[in-house]
Amino acid sequence: MTTPAYQQMIFVNLPVNDLDASKKFFTELGYKLNPQFSDDNAASVMISDTIVAMMLVKPFYSTFTKKEIADSTKTSEVLIALSAESREKVDELVDKAIALGGSPGGETQDHGFMYGRSFDDLDGHTWEISWMDPSVIES
Repeated sequence: MTTPAYQQMIFVNLPVNDLDASKKFFTELGYKLNPQFSDDNAASVMISDTIVAMMLVKPFYSTFTKKEIADSTKTSEVLIALSAESREKVDELVDKAIALGGSPGGETQDHGFMYGRSFDDLDGHTWEISWMDPSVIES
């Protein structure tokens, strides 16, 4: 029996104002919470098997850094880019995020072989969702 290959993970830590509102927003987008790593200070949002968004209340977030926490409604601290399996899935996710209280994050990017839209979540963090035609990706 062989040992499965190690898969590197990414944990994106984001400061939030209202943890319950953030949990509701992301679960209604279709993501699951990992209760093992969620409590009154944090919510572990499973984007995929290898991508986790950690929503941290600001006082808890501040224990991990000496830097001032950016006001992501006024400044851009990060652009979180996620792939989607189709153009339709891009629209579905972004439209749903906006309907749940998010806001459009920028202009639609349509280059034929690549399509993307973005939204800002409840705390102003920008999520870019994009699709690229697999036939143009070199192996």
